[in-house]
Amino acid sequence: MRFLLLCLLAVISVAAADYPLRDAVEATPRGGLPNVAAKIAAGKPIKVAYLGGSITAANGWRVKTLAWFQKQYPAAQFSEIHAAIGGTGSDLGVYRLGFDVLRHQPDLLFVEFAVNDSGADPREIQRGMEGIVRQTWQADAATDICYVYTLTGDMVKSLQDGKYPRAASAMEAVADHYGIPSMHFGVEVVKRVVADTLVFKAPQKPTPEEQAAIDTRVVFSHDNVHPIDAGHAIYAEVVARQIPTLLTGTAAPHVLKAPLMADNHERARLLPIDPLITGDGWVKLDPASDQRAKSFGNRMPALYRTEKPGTSLTFRFKGTAVGFYDLVGPDCGQVVVTIDGGAPRTIARIDGYCTYHRISFLRLASGLKDGEHTVDIRLDAGEPDKAKILFEHNRADMQKNPDKYAGTRWYVGGLMLSGTLIE
Repeated sequence: MRFLLLCLLAVISVAAADYPLRDAVEATPRGGLPNVAAKIAAGKPIKVAYLGGSITAANGWRVKTLAWFQKQYPAAQFSEIHAAIGGTGSDLGVYRLGFDVLRHQPDLLFVEFAVNDSGADPREIQRGMEGIVRQTWQADAATDICYVYTLTGDMVKSLQDGKYPRAASAMEAVADHYGIPSMHFGVEVVKRVVADTLVFKAPQKPTPEEQAAIDTRVVFSHDNVHPIDAGHAIYAEVVARQIPTLLTGTAAPHVLKAPLMADNHERARLLPIDPLITGDGWVKLDPASDQRAKSFGNRMPALYRTEKPGTSLTFRFKGTAVGFYDLVGPDCGQVVVTIDGGAPRTIARIDGYCTYHRISFLRLASGLKDGEHTVDIRLDAGEPDKAKILFEHNRADMQKNPDKYAGTRWYVGGLMLSGTLIE
C-alpha cells in the first residue's frame, strides 16, 4: 500500500536511539525448523503462514516462496495462510495472530515486521514479537517459527556498515531467547548495491537519461520501500538458499522458557465486540450487501458502523492494554475516550493518507497496571478538520470529491485486549 512509504519516515523514538545493532548476516539457523523437516520427510501436508505488512501482502516473495516449497517438496503438499496486512506492524500483529493465523493451525509461521516496526521503541517491538512466539507455542508447540527481515532504502547504509537496522536487531534478541531461526533478505540486496549490479530505487517510467543511468542493473523498487517483481525474486532466492540449512534438529514440541520481557503481549487477543453493543446507534454491516464489510470482513470478527453522536462502548477489563480494530477513512469522524475516569481524549479516525478506507489499530492504552480498568469510548458530534489532517498531496481529492469526505462515522471490527474482559 502506497501510504506505507510515508509511514516509514516516522521519527524514531528517543528511547530507541541507542539500541545496540547486531552484526548483519543473511541467516542465523539457531534451533532450525525441525518439525517442518520431519513433516517434509514424512510427506505430510504443511500449512505455511505469512504474517506481515504490505511487502508480504504483495504477490511477491510470499507467492514465490510458496511455489518454491511446492516444487521442491511436492510430496508434502504445501498450502498458504495469507495473514499480511499493509502498513501494520508487530503491535497489531500480536493481537490479530489468533484470528488470522492460529485458528488455521499453521505448521510454519514466517513473521515479517522489520520494515513497519522501523520507528518503534525496541522494547515495544520485543513485547509484540515475544507475544507472537508465546501465543503460537501455547496454541501448538509443534509450530515452527522463522523471522524474516525486509528493508527500505533508508536501511541500506546500516547494512553496508555490516549492521542490522534497529528493528531487526531488537527482534534478534527474541530469536536468540527462543532459538528461532531468522533470515535478512536485505543482506543480498545490499551486496548487489555495493557491486553496482542493482539500483534500489528508480522511476517507474524513466526518461532516456534516467534509463541510461540505470544501464543494465536490476531495479529493486520504485518507491524506496516496496520491491517490484525483480526485488521480490531476490527475496525468494534467499529463502530458497537458506531454508535447506534451517531444516535441522530433532522434531519435538517447542518449550516455552521464562519470558524475555515480563510484560510481553502473550495475552493479546482480538475479541468480537458483539457483547459490547447496546443501544440503537449501531448497524452490523453485512458482507453480502455492504462494500466495507465485503472488503474487510475476512479480517475482523464482524464490522459495525455508527454515525449517531454519543453512541458508545463501555466495558471493564482486567489487564494491561486495550484498543480497537477499526477502519480509518474519508467519511470517518472522531471518538472521545475515557479510561478509569481520567481526562477524556479525542482521537480522529482519519489521517493524512485517508483518500480511501483501510484497517487500523485504535490504541487506547498500553502499559497499564495489571488490574481492573473501565473504558468508555463514544462517537463525538464534532468533525475533525479533515482538510488540515490530510497530507497536502491528498487535499485535491477532498476538493474534487467533497461528498466522499462528508460524515463522522466510526467503523469498528473487534476489541484488542491484553487481558480478559469482565462480564
